[in-house]
Amino acid sequence: MAAFLEVENVHKAYFLNGKRIDVLRGVSVTIEKGELVSLIGASGSGKSTFLHVVGTLDAPAAGSLRFQGTSVFDLSDAEVAAFRNRTIGFVFQSHYLLPEFTALENVAMPALISRLDKKSSLNRARELLERVGLSHRAEHRPGELSGGESQRVALARALMLKPDLLLADEPTGNLDPATGEGIHALLREVNKDLGITAVVVTHNVELARSLPRQLRLTDGQVVSAA
Repeated sequence: MAAFLEVENVHKAYFLNGKRIDVLRGVSVTIEKGELVSLIGASGSGKSTFLHVVGTLDAPAAGSLRFQGTSVFDLSDAEVAAFRNRTIGFVFQSHYLLPEFTALENVAMPALISRLDKKSSLNRARELLERVGLSHRAEHRPGELSGGESQRVALARALMLKPDLLLADEPTGNLDPATGEGIHALLREVNKDLGITAVVVTHNVELARSLPRQLRLTDGQVVSAA
């Protein structure tokens, strides 16, 4: 049986002022369904680049990305976009909530954009807000929420379409340590309760070590963290 996620010999480079910068240099890693994985590395080591490739937001220069045996980047652009929308949820360091909409509407937005039933979508959004402890904030707009509350809304939004894979890029980078630990606790909870595979990029070594599996990105390659 094919692994849930296989990254094999992935390379990615950028050009800055005419100079080539190799960010990913033959990255290979396998992640099984239901795993909760942290990824650490020095600033500029390519952690976000790795997450963007795994999230199909950016294609590698070489190498392959397979989900349950399907080579994703062999698909057409439209097929990759459809795959991403139904399979992957994202949480970023900045929550990117839409300021003119309530927390409830922000959580429901992926379903509403996909033209799913509005009533069912709002009901699921309420359930997700309750899961992240914010049912009492459903009608509040982002400007009325704290940083931690906004990030919890963003996490609920990422879960809206029931993704198989959750990718979190420095989700606690703008939060104080106690609030950040609360977000990590929620990630552990949804991984356990919902069985969602998750990869969490973080600069916080202590928080990374609280997750079951730790990886480190160094010299353009992913290795098991000590």
